[in-house]
Amino acid sequence: MEYNHIFPAEQDNNRSFIVSEFRGSKGEEKDFLHLSDFEKATILKILDRAAEVKAQLKFGDRSFTPFKGKSMAMIFAKPSMRTRVSFETGFFLLEVMLCIWDQMISRWDILDLAKYSSVSVINGLTDYNHPCQIMADAVTIIEHIGRLEGTKLLPASVVPFHFVCVCPKGFEPDKETVDKAQKAGISKIEITNDPKEAVKDADVVYSDVWASMGQKEEAAYCRQVFQGFQFILLFLGCQYNWFDNAILDGPKAYFMHCLPAERGVEVTDGVIEAPNSIVFPQAENRMHAQNAIMLHFLGL
Repeated sequence: MEYNHIFPAEQDNNRSFIVSEFRGSKGEEKDFLHLSDFEKATILKILDRAAEVKAQLKFGDRSFTPFKGKSMAMIFAKPSMRTRVSFETGFFLLEVMLCIWDQMISRWDILDLAKYSSVSVINGLTDYNHPCQIMADAVTIIEHIGRLEGTKLLPASVVPFHFVCVCPKGFEPDKETVDKAQKAGISKIEITNDPKEAVKDADVVYSDVWASMGQKEEAAYCRQVFQGFQFILLFLGCQYNWFDNAILDGPKAYFMHCLPAERGVEVTDGVIEAPNSIVFPQAENRMHAQNAIMLHFLGL
């Protein structure tokens, strides 16, 4: 299976980051900061747990209250909706005793926070990476395709698959990060500026907004540079046309987006509402993946 990620890959130094911390952490690894900190077996174990807990909640089982008596604190560098709501809902369903919010003005260094904290620190989002989103993406792909290994996907330095990032020249991902993933020798990783070639034979295609939070002043420039990188849907049958006349050669590809999307910019309504769009199950899985991460680091 192939996974293609199409987005402005340069890092946004102004994005907020969120961490969650708990009393009573029992896991061997204290913090969840980067996926590359973990072995493949640990990542797959957490993904399996996410599926188990999701099934319990979907079945209506409210007897599973592993967070009862636990407290949670979340720290934000700027306003948040999806990350806050997904964490908070998971804690409500699994019965957290106390939830404390602190809206921060100054930026914290998450590595220093983890270094000096006596409890687990979970990276909800930094300007460098978004491991909770990646785990939710992995849960979603497993649900809809049936496997993770052998795909083009996000945690390419841990689980083997084929990853292609396509973006305009000058928007390539951080070279040090790419080199690290490629040197791991686990996955096939490609960076290209040709969208038509990138989507060929893809099983999953993934887009992000062209101008992220804190980059809105660059939105007009990004819209100009990213012309030709918009997802469009010309055919409603088995073959999708994502870029101009680039028809996928293989089976229908699933479309993913970490949301919120700017409809009519990086993606059209026809794509995001198409039968093979899985953006809304993907959004729900943020909660389930995060529940599993927290359970793991609490040793539950």
